[in-house]
Amino acid sequence: MKRRDFLKVTGVGLAASTAVAAPAIAQSSPEVRWRYATSWPKALDTLYGGCEYFCKQVADITDNKFQIQPFAAGEIVPGLQVLDAVSNGTVEIGNTALYYYWGKNPAFTFATALPFGLNTRQQISWLLWGGGQDLVNDLLKEHNVYGIPTGSTGAQMGGWFRKEIKTVDDLKGLKMRIGGFAGTILAKLGCVPQQLAGGDIYPALEKGTIDAAEWVGPYDDEKLGFAKVAKYYYYPGWWEGTSQGHNIMNIEKWNALPKHYQAAIDAASRDTFTWITGKYDAVNAPALKRLIVNGAILRGFPQEVLEACYNTANEIYADLSKTNPHFGKMHASMTAFKNDSLPWTQVAELSYDSFMARMRTKT
Repeated sequence: MKRRDFLKVTGVGLAASTAVAAPAIAQSSPEVRWRYATSWPKALDTLYGGCEYFCKQVADITDNKFQIQPFAAGEIVPGLQVLDAVSNGTVEIGNTALYYYWGKNPAFTFATALPFGLNTRQQISWLLWGGGQDLVNDLLKEHNVYGIPTGSTGAQMGGWFRKEIKTVDDLKGLKMRIGGFAGTILAKLGCVPQQLAGGDIYPALEKGTIDAAEWVGPYDDEKLGFAKVAKYYYYPGWWEGTSQGHNIMNIEKWNALPKHYQAAIDAASRDTFTWITGKYDAVNAPALKRLIVNGAILRGFPQEVLEACYNTANEIYADLSKTNPHFGKMHASMTAFKNDSLPWTQVAELSYDSFMARMRTKT
């Protein structure tokens, strides 16, 4: 074949292959629009802001072909109904703390924070490397949902109280807003737990409908104004050594996505974890200083109270592990992981952090 004839043939072939390839690429990256219900008011610029960040990351990764629109709590469904909205297909995706749904199954608490459970690094390690997320998704499958971990708040505070907590008896009759499974533990000690979404806490505390409330930590608590209506600020939030959020997707909608769109959600969710957790570590310290300067009274829970809560929690866990298969599997898995992890964190993280905290007063 002459060179001129060869170029004619290959030129036609190249044009034909280009004509086929362009539509094929377009078909593999369809334009998709999802609605994203969240459990957070817009005022919480780290939790809700993290959801906005996630949406932008997905759009950037997919060249704006895959658009996810976030909605604050109450805009589509109330903040505590996100799981139901995703499960029944009202929205394709949601962002929430799965322990809000412990009433459906107490095992949901493991996805967010088991009282006296893991810290932030241990929790994400257990979920990703200790089989925890597989167990969470086994539970979510029963609700037609698939989940991926997103941001964590880090260890939380113990909340705002109108009066001091000096003994276990001070918990009796106390009406407290507290999220997740921790309310069950406090109820055993005489507390009256209330589960309220973030935007509903301040009005209830202001009106005296509740006597105490926990939310997240200094930065968000300052934004929500709790110090104006309750002056005692307690630590630690023993019910949340971390607070792990999740993106949850309707399984049918998830399975219908192209694989690279699924990968975009996965990558953006992991990136959002760093964004949210890193931001909380940056903003909580100065917020705590401001709260104290403006009159908040910082108190540690008495050892007696912590030990009573700890012992009560373990009694409840033992009973649930016998009657609830999901809870039993997750508790056994997390306990084994924690027991293996704690000696290492004691040698490395705890010893380093303790030394640096002591030295801070000398420099």
